[in-house]
Amino acid sequence: MARMIDPRRTAGPVGPKGRRAGPFGPADALPLLRDRIRPGVRVLFVGINPGVRSAITGHHFAGFSNRFWKLLSDSRLVPEAVTYVDDERLPDWGYGITNVIPRATPGIDTLTRDEYVAGSARLRRKIRRYRPQVVALVGITVFRALFPNSRAAVALGLQKEHLSNAAVFVLPNPSGRNANYTYDEMRRAFAALARHVKKLERS
Repeated sequence: MARMIDPRRTAGPVGPKGRRAGPFGPADALPLLRDRIRPGVRVLFVGINPGVRSAITGHHFAGFSNRFWKLLSDSRLVPEAVTYVDDERLPDWGYGITNVIPRATPGIDTLTRDEYVAGSARLRRKIRRYRPQVVALVGITVFRALFPNSRAAVALGLQKEHLSNAAVFVLPNPSGRNANYTYDEMRRAFAALARHVKKLERS
């Protein structure tokens, strides 16, 4: 069930002329988005940070134009059509989902260096705790945040880097604002992850 927001709590601070700054101004904290991870996770999906709609609804990749859930089903990573309200079911298929930085924002421009450093350390602790076989980074920006010293061009797919003992797999950012890839290119990248997961199951 979507989390209801009390408008009295989300109204912004009163300004000098008695006007409020708006429902989600700088002084207002959006709800934290809960991870969906259980012991035994095989693939951990990692985003950079939640969007505003994800924080409000309490579900990952809930943006109106985000294609993450359609890509999961179209690539056969999951056996049926799903939407953001199904994120709690991901562990049933051996998947988990989290973010590098927990703070929700409309975009990534306001994220700070300190947040990236702290988020990277926190993510690495989660990986050591849950021990996924694959960490799927949803967007090249996520790879850059976790491997800031890497200067080479980043291609989609399996990487030479590891996080603890987990393989690292880079996926395209499925946001509707990402014009770097067509939908079919995105689907092929997610399908490559699905093939890698099947290979792991057989090994």
